[in-house]
Order: sequence, then structure tokens, then C-alpha cells
Amino acid sequence: MSSTLKLTGFADEAGRDLDTQIRATRELGWSAISSRMIDGVNLHELPQEKFDAVADRLNAEGIQVPEFGSLIANWGKKIDSDFEITLAEIGRAIPRMQRLKTPFIRVMSYAQEPWGEDQQEEERFRRLREIVKRFDDAGLTAVHENCMNWGGFSADHTLRLVDEIPGLKLVFDTGNPLFQRDRSKGEPFPWQDPWEFWTKVRDHVVHIHIKDLISPAIDGTEPVYTMPGEGDAKVPEILADAKARGYDGWIAIEPHVATVFHVKDQSQVDWQQCYDSYVEYGKRMEKILAGLP
Repeated sequence: MSSTLKLTGFADEAGRDLDTQIRATRELGWSAISSRMIDGVNLHELPQEKFDAVADRLNAEGIQVPEFGSLIANWGKKIDSDFEITLAEIGRAIPRMQRLKTPFIRVMSYAQEPWGEDQQEEERFRRLREIVKRFDDAGLTAVHENCMNWGGFSADHTLRLVDEIPGLKLVFDTGNPLFQRDRSKGEPFPWQDPWEFWTKVRDHVVHIHIKDLISPAIDGTEPVYTMPGEGDAKVPEILADAKARGYDGWIAIEPHVATVFHVKDQSQVDWQQCYDSYVEYGKRMEKILAGLP
């Protein structure tokens, strides 16, 4: 592995339970998990007693948690939702991040409204200023992900967030541009280009998520996720550029290869396939990093 780029991953894609997540991490020889869900429940939503047990176990295993993959302001929450829900999530997340010495929490900018409808931009900015400030006051960093949220409409939208929200930093997901239209350009709104998005926002990126996929041909269809370097997300090129520019942060794998994480019926998921593909994905990432100039 590269001496400067450190690998972590959303191990809940290897298994729902903590034991399986730790086993997959150990099989890769890694010592970090980007924590999102344990037994199907987000880390900041676990009952306190259960969270304490998770934290004790991770500490005993010597596993770092560089990032909380939170639900805060995510694509499942509309901008007119009750802001008290968000503030309560922040209140639960902060002490848990401090307990695990987790520096970053992934946030978003609330769900996209259909293009052409009122996006309530100023309310998004207002809420995000408060979100970022609360984490900043606690010595923690909220990082915005380019996903199915307002900032994900285009790189220009993301940069507008950076301009409007003091202290906001970014987590860049290599795959997310490929299933979103670039709303900064004229109709018929081309698919976003991962390399173009990266080069526009990279100065503000402090964390990277790796997904790779083949861009869908038709709106609304589920993209085909691939192993890293086999899709259209420009994974090797983006990582080579990041390294050349001095990026020395975490690289978090979020494969989506065996299980589409948004699947509603988890009984349909082949968890052995998920485990195996997660480990294979991690090994492929190690090879990509080892081959960077």
C-alpha cells in the first residue's frame, strides 16, 4: 500500500453485523472502518448501550473509524423536513465521534427536488451553516458528499456550497457523478464527468469515496457497479492526481458491487457474495494504489 494514501471502507457492505465487518477488515490487513450501519442501524441511531459495546469492541480490536457515514441532511430528507430531526442527529453523533476519535462526518445538502422546481437554496445554506458550525465547535469536520442532494446537481453547485458555508469541506465520491445530470450545463443536461467534477472541487476535498460503475444509458435505471478501475469513474486517474497534488488522506471503498446498498428487501441479499466481493474490491484497490506513479 502507498505510504501516504490510507485505505478504509464501508464494511457494512461486507456484512450487517460488527463481527463480519471486523473479519473482512482483518482479512484485508486493514485497521480502519468507515462506519455507517451496524445490524442495519446507523451508528448515530444505535441505542446508547449498543453503541458503547460497539465502541469498546472497536477499541479492543485497534480499529480506527476515520468517518461516520451519517444520515444528516441526506438524499432521504427533504429540505422542508423538521430541522429538529437534523439537530438531534448531530447531538447524538458528536459524543460518539469524540468517543471513537473520528475526525470526519459525511453530510449532504438534503434531497434534490425535481429540476425546475423551487430548491429552497437559502434554507439549505442556512441549515448547513448550522450543521457545520456545530461540528466545528466540537473540533470535528463535516464533509459534504456529491450525491443525490442539492450539491450533487453539479460541481458548480458544490462550489456554491463551499462559498456559502464557512468551514465546509468535501468528500468526493468518484462514482456518483456518473448517474447524475450536470445541471450547470444546458439542456439536454449531459451526464456529469467524474474527472471534470474532481478537478473543479479537488482543492476542498479532504476525504475520498471510491465507487466505480458504467454510466447508465437511461435516466432512472440502476447503474452497473464494477470493480475499481473497470468502470467509467476514472478511479486510477483521480487517485494519481490526488497523490501528485499531495493528498495524504483516507480512501474509503464503497463497492456497491454485490449488493446495491439501497435495496429495500435485505432478505434478497447474498451476504457471502457481499463479503467476498468487498474483500476482492479492497485487494483491487491496493493494486491500484501500488501502481500509482
